[in-house]
Amino acid sequence: MPPLGLLIGGVNFTDLKFVMKEAVGVNPAVTLNYGNFLQVIFDFLIVAFSVFLVIKAIIVAKKKQEEVPAAPSISKEEILLTEIRDLLKK
Repeated sequence: MPPLGLLIGGVNFTDLKFVMKEAVGVNPAVTLNYGNFLQVIFDFLIVAFSVFLVIKAIIVAKKKQEEVPAAPSISKEEILLTEIRDLLKK
C-alpha cells in the first residue's frame, strides 16, 4: 500500500522471515513469514487511528453545534408586561 508507506517513511516489514529449513535441491526453503503479519497489523493500526480521529472530530463538531442555544422567542405579551413593569418602577 503506497499511501501508508509514505506515512511510515517507506518502512516495509514484508521481507522479514524466519528460515526454519534451508532449501535443498528443488525443494524451497521452509520459512515463517512474520513480516507480512507485522505489516498488516501496522497498516491496520494506522487506518484505525485515522478513522478514530475523524469520528472524534465529527462528535466534537456536533457537540459544539448542540451547545449553541437558540435565542428564546419572546411573545408580544411578555414584551408588553416588561414595558409595564419598567414604567411602574419609574
